[in-house]
Amino acid sequence: MPVDAVPPPGHAPIERLVDLLDPAADILLNVSREEALERLASGDPERVRGIDGHFALVHRDGKRIHMARSLGRPLRYFIAKKAAGPVLVVADRIDAIRDWLAAEGLLDQFHPSYTRMVPAHHVVRLALVGCPDPNPVATRYFTPQRNRWDGDLDAIGARYVGAVREALAAWLDTLPAREPIGLLFSGGIDSGGLLLLLDRLLVERDGSGQRLKAFTLGIEGRGSDLAQARRFLAATGLEHYHEAVEIPPEAIDVAATIRCIEDYKPLDVQAAAAGLALCRGVRRRYPAWTWLVDGDGGDENLKSYPIEDDPELTIRSVLNNPLLYHEGWGIDAIKHSLTYSGGQSRGHVRSYAPAATLGFRGFSPYALPNVIEVSEGIPFIELTGWDHDRLYALKGEVMARGIRAVTGRELPVFPKRRFQVGIGDGTSDRALFPADPRHYRRIHERLWAE
Repeated sequence: MPVDAVPPPGHAPIERLVDLLDPAADILLNVSREEALERLASGDPERVRGIDGHFALVHRDGKRIHMARSLGRPLRYFIAKKAAGPVLVVADRIDAIRDWLAAEGLLDQFHPSYTRMVPAHHVVRLALVGCPDPNPVATRYFTPQRNRWDGDLDAIGARYVGAVREALAAWLDTLPAREPIGLLFSGGIDSGGLLLLLDRLLVERDGSGQRLKAFTLGIEGRGSDLAQARRFLAATGLEHYHEAVEIPPEAIDVAATIRCIEDYKPLDVQAAAAGLALCRGVRRRYPAWTWLVDGDGGDENLKSYPIEDDPELTIRSVLNNPLLYHEGWGIDAIKHSLTYSGGQSRGHVRSYAPAATLGFRGFSPYALPNVIEVSEGIPFIELTGWDHDRLYALKGEVMARGIRAVTGRELPVFPKRRFQVGIGDGTSDRALFPADPRHYRRIHERLWAE
């Protein structure tokens, strides 16, 4: 039914919109919140695309609702039934929706699977008519042009790292002067690139980088990331930024992590468990800190995941499907989850929720559309010839050449290792995390049954 149509008999207009989102959690880099909402209200995808930053936005105009989010912030919604008419509840967490329903005496209507996630990079339009609930209409606001660059790796690297630098500079412009910044740092390609860029930017702005610290998580001093981080810092002369956060194995709490991210996918839970432990360690040391920056999204942009680990993927599916790692198979696919979304649109909660739960505001520059747009223009097929090893090596080539072009410095490049593996001895994460996916699902089900 058109959004402006008169509801037929038996349909009731939505009584009210309950917005539980925290506006302060948005990181808007080029527009005010008022302008961002005005752009969303227009329903024009091109105008929404012009919003730079991490955001979860909702606007109501009469019977129309528009919602949109970037990768960096979750945005969930639920339609509750009341005698006066349906109520649309929006929040960044499922438990926030549940708690509101409980306070209203409506808990019997709740199940986590009844909530919906706005997919990243889409404007979702909802007609304010309920009973039965209307189907939302999702329209893309971000469609990057693929294969737009030639095969010159020096030029590609300069464009890509230049876009990351611009994002970091814009973010720094939004922070209070001299406000401390924590970098979640493994010494890998993504966090290493961020350290070199932040060092340059902060020295240019402040005369030094004293307000920056690079935090590395390790288990009882034997973390492979700790050793890697120290090698990186020694090679770049940046040891003064480093702080190791060492924890016992029992500090990795899978059940608390599943409660935090409200999801059960094993790799996301494992990465989030490491992130939650690291954020807890930083919070214990620095109770008043707010700002964290991380490298989440770098692997998705440069398609740097071991394809062999996923029986559903081939190199052809990875390289032929735009934004596959960012959005999954897409909102029209059978496997798309209405409750969680897909790809990094689902998985970025592994970074967002641990930081937010502990009172931090996290920033992930690689997850911004302006950066993703540059990476999607890389001619991956031409540069790799469908070869796995060439694809996996490409990320290091692009980043190293880009860091050299933008900062004049050399980026140490080490083999890829997942976060949850690097906090231990680097050979396996099985000592910390069960291999059976059903283990995580069972915990998830028990938590919602409480």
